[in-house]
Amino acid sequence: MRNATPPGAADKTASAQPLLSVNNIEVVYNDVILVLHGVSIEVPQGSLVALLGPNGAGKSTILKSISGLLLTEDGKVTRGDIEFEGKKISNIDPEKIVRKGIFQVMEGRRIIEDMTVLENLRLGAFTRRDKNVKQDIEMVYDYFPRLRERNGLAGYLSGGEQQMLAIGRAMMARPKMMLLDEPSMGLSPLLVKEVFEIIRNLNKELGITILLVEQNARLALNIADYGYILESGKVMLDGTADELMNNEDVKAFYLGGGGEERQSFKNLKSYKRRKRWI
Repeated sequence: MRNATPPGAADKTASAQPLLSVNNIEVVYNDVILVLHGVSIEVPQGSLVALLGPNGAGKSTILKSISGLLLTEDGKVTRGDIEFEGKKISNIDPEKIVRKGIFQVMEGRRIIEDMTVLENLRLGAFTRRDKNVKQDIEMVYDYFPRLRERNGLAGYLSGGEQQMLAIGRAMMARPKMMLLDEPSMGLSPLLVKEVFEIIRNLNKELGITILLVEQNARLALNIADYGYILESGKVMLDGTADELMNNEDVKAFYLGGGGEERQSFKNLKSYKRRKRWI
């Protein structure tokens, strides 16, 4: 049954201090390409925070900055710092960040296709030294019964099943915080709804803090506590999920509720949007 709680899973009333703080960071690729321009976000312990914005806004770069994966793409944080549980983690090795309790589910799933479902799940526990791996595999199967039924090679899974496996593999690390990059990408509407319900349950039932990057703003805000909207490497607007859902500009540019004259943010020049939000 769903009663296992990872060590360090959050009690939302435990602390007023953020679990994660991203403080005025700039990110540069290949020593020349500036992608993030002084981005600051906070993720309270036990919360579900959404990062929203158009393609190229810098959302995935923020996740990679946190998880250390910038280092694998010749990128680095050149200004500002990132703190997790009050300790700086900027530009340290990804494995060390996983051991601290942060696990990123990459865009496109990135499962190992020529390994079985079970082998992929065990891979998620590679940093652990305890003896509860088998118990946690059962917990993953409770959340994703389809994976129990499909224990062949992961490459034969459907896109939705692969996304479930990617999230299950992250659960096996017993993370304090999970970073999810575009979990709805390539999924049918029915599967998207199922995956997002599971994401909500991971946050509410297991207390895993979640930072979610998602193109579908409405879906993300429906399960999030708080949200940030990025554009061109900067935070343009932030607020509670309810505040953003009811914001007229967010409705116009991201939720499709701006009326005939404002159906898409693409119809307006970028500087006009920024001026409205600053």
